Amino acid sequence: MKEAQHIVKSILVTEKGTRLTEQENKYLFRVFDDANKMEIKRAVEALFGVKVEKVNTMRRKGKLKRERTMRYGRTSGWKRAVVTLREGDAIDLT
Repeated sequence: MKEAQHIVKSILVTEKGTRLTEQENKYLFRVFDDANKMEIKRAVEALFGVKVEKVNTMRRKGKLKRERTMRYGRTSGWKRAVVTLREGDAIDLT
């Protein structure tokens, strides 16, 4: 079994994430590409001491970036997890 630090990379603090946190008690995390939903659930519960109800994951494509010439490269893709917490639980982001 993987350690929690090898599953969750960071919390994403974005406008959409802040709105989801305030309205629906959902938090956004950047996770490693090979992490599955059960591993993400166990890692968030271990790291933050909260109870997770549901986990949704999605793969995000890398963006096209133009080089100095007319050629385009691409940033690497990544995986995002939307974690729904039990009512009454919260993660302190400060």
